[in-house]
Amino acid sequence: MDLNDLHDLRDWLPRALGVAERWGGQFGPYETHGAHRVDPDAFDGAFERLAKRMDHNYPFFHPRYAGQMVKPPHPAAVVGYLTAMLFNPNNHAAEGGPATTEMEREAVASLAAMFGFDAHVGHLTTSGTMANLEALYVARQLHPDRGIAYSAECHYTHERMCHVLGVEGHRIPVDGHGRIDLDALEDALRTGRIGTVVVTTGTTGLGTVDPVHEVVAIARRYGVRVHVDAAYGGFYAILGRAGAEGFDPRPWRAIAECDSVVVDPHKHGLQPYGCGAVLFPDPRAGRHFAHDSPYTYFTDADLHLGEISLECSRAGAAASALWLTLELLPLTPDGFGSILAANRRAALRWADLITDSAELELYQRPDLDIVTYFPATAQGSLSAIDAASDRLLRDGMTAEADPVFLSVLRADADAFVRRHPGVVRDADAARIVRSVLIKPESELYLPTLHDRVAALAAHGRATF
Repeated sequence: MDLNDLHDLRDWLPRALGVAERWGGQFGPYETHGAHRVDPDAFDGAFERLAKRMDHNYPFFHPRYAGQMVKPPHPAAVVGYLTAMLFNPNNHAAEGGPATTEMEREAVASLAAMFGFDAHVGHLTTSGTMANLEALYVARQLHPDRGIAYSAECHYTHERMCHVLGVEGHRIPVDGHGRIDLDALEDALRTGRIGTVVVTTGTTGLGTVDPVHEVVAIARRYGVRVHVDAAYGGFYAILGRAGAEGFDPRPWRAIAECDSVVVDPHKHGLQPYGCGAVLFPDPRAGRHFAHDSPYTYFTDADLHLGEISLECSRAGAAASALWLTLELLPLTPDGFGSILAANRRAALRWADLITDSAELELYQRPDLDIVTYFPATAQGSLSAIDAASDRLLRDGMTAEADPVFLSVLRADADAFVRRHPGVVRDADAARIVRSVLIKPESELYLPTLHDRVAALAAHGRATF
């Protein structure tokens, strides 16, 4: 982890213990039971084994890790989580976590404002998958006789959740940039079989942003709802709605006109896993989760968070972590936005370097901070590109002196040829290299990262 982060944690973590000790002391002494006690020597041995196992990890904190959308949480999130974890609140009901329930409401209100929602209902979830399930559940409740449409590039969770909910799923083709195809969508809506359309602001493969504003206009003509899967890219609404950093504001401002949205604070939001969120701009959506319990919901006349969710037990510590983080890094262009701006600048700059490179070729220009590319090959065929991408991934990960950690993405032949008509189509698909620049340090490290990846590609070029 970054040395500055470690310095903050050394200073802040003891404060978490102090909060628990101070609070607990007001209830007076009591006799502790020995059942929980463990032998100090036994702990030393077990912890040593744990520490050794943790060596078997990738350096998610370092900018040389440019693979998946993973990075350590902010120190403030760690301290916020640990502080509440010592109390172990359950935000299913207010009596399970009075303090963290209020923190969750405040944090969720901040997320809602980030998307332009005023009145709203929503809560944190354990994941984006769970958040999408809740949004699609409401879609089914509102249109039980109609299905759900989603693009061919959306996250696989939508197709899977349609199966779970017993709803017909409609897979819509994408255009040459990976966005939902508007003509194909309208053709599908004309059938009257679709009640909700899913749009994505930041696909997990390419980081593509769907034209939300155009989808909303089409959907409303047919009386169809719009759900936004912003699990990955949602925090970019901070910059997108403001039209900052060259963003087209129209897709981002149109989110406020949609019927539901999900976002994952455990991605760009600097939170530990798992922390997702689902939001509805119409507070009446909460009625679809209404239920009662004979042993909860007694301490507060207001709506309990468990009464507006499918999930029951949820860690109040997640709310504490997010709340503290937002107190220090507000959801503004100058707060959280400065982190996102650095990520995107790094991605766009790397796209430029790759375009000018003899060793690498850009697959498509990034919308957010995911860069896709592949090694230049002598044959220029899909099979050669696939093999070269695999070798680049493995050579980078296994290098002892100067490792670099990337990921790959499978691109089918049609999609590949649409972007690169000159490629020799001798396979059904090819893997390309995918790098998620989710850490602002990537902007400073980019020249080193690019040179290393280009050198690995050049080393393998003679083979392919």
